[in-house]
Amino acid sequence: MEVNMFKALVLREADGGKIDASVEMLSESALPKGDVIVAIEYSTLNYKDGMVLQGLGRLVRRYPHVPGIDFAGTVESSDSPRFRPGDKVILMGWRVGELHWGGYAQKARVKADWLVRLPEGMTTEQAMGVGTAGFTAMLAVMALQRHDLRPGDGEVLVTGAAGGVGSVAIAILHRLGYRVVASSGRASTTI
Repeated sequence: MEVNMFKALVLREADGGKIDASVEMLSESALPKGDVIVAIEYSTLNYKDGMVLQGLGRLVRRYPHVPGIDFAGTVESSDSPRFRPGDKVILMGWRVGELHWGGYAQKARVKADWLVRLPEGMTTEQAMGVGTAGFTAMLAVMALQRHDLRPGDGEVLVTGAAGGVGSVAIAILHRLGYRVVASSGRASTTI
């Protein structure tokens, strides 16, 4: 196998708008433009990824496409002075996995501005254990705190409690001492 080859989950649009997904071997030259190549170690599965994999919502408009809205890994090569080979990085957002190729591959080429360094003491596995859902949940908790909601002020209602963001929000709020009331639209879910 050629050194510059890697595996990726590739989506292709078939007749009638149906989406076909298959694991393929791709050449590094197939990667979209960018200034940093990352060897992806972990990604997560989010609601938006599920929509993309099923071709729902027309979130992807150009095929072939590699889904996956986040990833963590190691810089393989960089044309940016901000990153060097061996740096551990995380990517979330920037419409990656939707408009831009995402993390369901062994490699990605992205803009340096889209990457953040992995925090000291955290592994790439831990970063994706938190992932986009955890990041989103924490942003919501921080917004509540900015608006002076403190433990002891009363109950905090978390809707969508059985989902990724909701379940992580419950864990964070509980750990911080808030009294949480959970709500889910899933009749089969009890908490």
